[in-house]
Amino acid sequence: MDANHIRNFSIIAHIDHGKSTLADRLLEVTGTVESRKFSSQSQLLDGMDLEQEKGVTIKASAVQMHWKATDGEVYELNLIDTPGHVDFGYEVSRALAACEGAILVVDATQGIEAQTLANLYLALENDLEVIPVLNKIDLATAQVDKVTQDVSELLGVSPEEVIAVSAKEGTNVAAVLQAIVDHVPPPEDAIVDAPLRAMIFDSHYDSYKGVIAYVRMREGRVDVNTRMLMMATGAKTEPVEVGIFTPGMEPMEELVAGGVGYIATGLKTVRDAHVGDTITDLSRPAKEPLPGYQPAKPMVFASLYPSEADDYGDLRDALDKLQLNDASLTFEPETSQALQFGFRCGFLGLFHMVIVQERLEREYGQDLVVTAPSVAYQILLNDGSEIEIHRPADLPDPTVIRQVREPWMNVQVITPNDYIGAVMEIFRRKRANFMLTETLDTRRVMMSFEVPLAEMVIDLHDRIKSATRGYASMDYAFEAYRPDDLVKVDVLLNGEPVDALAIIVHRDKAYEKGSLLIRKMKDAIPRQLFEVPIQAAVGGKIIARVNVKALRKDVLSKCYGGDITRKRKLLEKQKAGKRRMKMLGNVIIPQEAFLAMLRLDDD
Repeated sequence: MDANHIRNFSIIAHIDHGKSTLADRLLEVTGTVESRKFSSQSQLLDGMDLEQEKGVTIKASAVQMHWKATDGEVYELNLIDTPGHVDFGYEVSRALAACEGAILVVDATQGIEAQTLANLYLALENDLEVIPVLNKIDLATAQVDKVTQDVSELLGVSPEEVIAVSAKEGTNVAAVLQAIVDHVPPPEDAIVDAPLRAMIFDSHYDSYKGVIAYVRMREGRVDVNTRMLMMATGAKTEPVEVGIFTPGMEPMEELVAGGVGYIATGLKTVRDAHVGDTITDLSRPAKEPLPGYQPAKPMVFASLYPSEADDYGDLRDALDKLQLNDASLTFEPETSQALQFGFRCGFLGLFHMVIVQERLEREYGQDLVVTAPSVAYQILLNDGSEIEIHRPADLPDPTVIRQVREPWMNVQVITPNDYIGAVMEIFRRKRANFMLTETLDTRRVMMSFEVPLAEMVIDLHDRIKSATRGYASMDYAFEAYRPDDLVKVDVLLNGEPVDALAIIVHRDKAYEKGSLLIRKMKDAIPRQLFEVPIQAAVGGKIIARVNVKALRKDVLSKCYGGDITRKRKLLEKQKAGKRRMKMLGNVIIPQEAFLAMLRLDDD
């Protein structure tokens, strides 16, 4: 199709504002998918079981539609669907880089929320044409006029340009399609005769076709006879198949500049096709690759270990394949005295970590032991060198450390006025710096804080939602690494340090956190035939201790009479056996002990 009749766009919104439902209605109105398919499954682009269960979009997906506009011409509309949760902002950035326009969806009952603003700014940074859409106007609690005015002021457009729709009922969806044709510009510089340059914005692995690359065609054309070169990795291959998404994969003879589709590369090694790489023609290569994406920077780290040591190779293969499907996941091998061989994985946030864990267990059949999440720390040593550590056990000896820096985040919370005090109290306990409060309207304010990432990584979002009865929304972005008085709290089990249970905390909270952790571990570790001491230590100094009592046996039950020396002899023999057992015995650490670190703020 002529590039002037192609429109590439994305849908951006805060989580649960109806983005996936609107995508369904677009597919239905354009006739791309038959109506009967929606009766068996809603939110067709959310294909994963996890997406259906949790009601959120996790992976970006693409689909091609055709729409006959009011001018009588048929246009090709390429939708690249995006996630809404803050942890998947990397997916959003990749999708927006492949588009010329974006539909901004705002819930008429909730109004503008934190992630609405974050995704809008991301779209504006990419110079995209933004089409404002007000969704859920069919609900009784919808504040159509008020939210329309808020959106028009935010974007600097007239209220008439904000399209009011009901994605659930299908009301006014055709107006959205017409606005896409009228306002989203066609692809620029879509030169079909130029050397091939196609950007990979996503991918997944197929057992038969190898790496399936989702591509935005910038220049040139590609078919199954094209010998391809991956410009970043240098991998060479011939496509097994090329095609488009409808939303299933539909083979085509070729893909040309301006469009969106897929290339089944046939590559069996997942590292040969990186997201953000440029594909070109080996016989007629482009002079330079397309500007790629900024690599994702993991903010949360946790260790994944197979429950059986023999499954280590299977876990490595599963992570390899999942990384192709989720480019923001990073991992590297590591060993632990307690858990043996596993992988240290980097995630964009705690929700991202939960999704990866569940996908490994469901899609790849892995039985995992997962340590508590931590963050990256920058260490300045006495000799002037710097290192970065991703787990507390790697913190060097305090005598060689000049400075420990931790990541701080800039957090925005949009909340009703009634809950300002509750939100302030939560952040006060998280070592946060209050920055400012902005009044959005008569009911809501936006509060800005600076917070250490380590304080917010586990439960900050949940606590804010609980304190505000679900009305608040939160967005965050990396601010900087800052030095502070941080120490490592080691956990000693039966006198031996357990590296996987170490934590890094502020010195003022070391005793509180250490004693709370070992008390929770006391409840999680089963009783042995000998007494097990659990100790918390900072720099070799024990700061707290609890004991797991031994299972007792009444060794005097058979002594129904006789001399006291006989009973004493039996007790001494029992004591010696317990002492020997304590020296030789191994304490099995259950998964619940690692999960205890997730609940340190419950009390």
